[in-house]
Amino acid sequence: MVVAMARGNVIGARNDLPWYLPADLRRFKKITSGHTVVMGRTTFESILTRLGKPLPNRRNVVLTRDHSLMMDGVGVIHDVASIPRLDDDVYIIGGAQVFAATMAMAMADRLYVTEVHADIMGDTYFPMIRPEEWYETAREKHSADEKNLYDYDFVTYDRRQ
Repeated sequence: MVVAMARGNVIGARNDLPWYLPADLRRFKKITSGHTVVMGRTTFESILTRLGKPLPNRRNVVLTRDHSLMMDGVGVIHDVASIPRLDDDVYIIGGAQVFAATMAMAMADRLYVTEVHADIMGDTYFPMIRPEEWYETAREKHSADEKNLYDYDFVTYDRRQ
């Protein structure tokens, strides 16, 4: 899973990222490029609104309950159980329902988290990262600068065996 979240596990507001951190977007691109990314329909729609196209250099797969949904150049699946059949190296990128469902089924073995050190209002949240299930394996601290308005950390968690 790849996610950026502010304090209180806020990951979105009105179907968009409630901040702009170019460093986080570069990290996201580096981690996911050349791989399969799975997202819910509303996350996909927010990407289309922002970019005007699916994420480049990635196999985009949309998880939706809508069996009539078909999109050119984008894979569509209808249940979380289909995710492991997609590829060996799949990245879950949102939204909240997809994160929650895959966390509940213990499908992820690694979390790439950008912790945004800010109190930001939102309406979409990432599930709690439970220490009995996950342990921190890496942390890079970064300070706000002229391009990134908030302090942030890049944190990697691995699933406990």
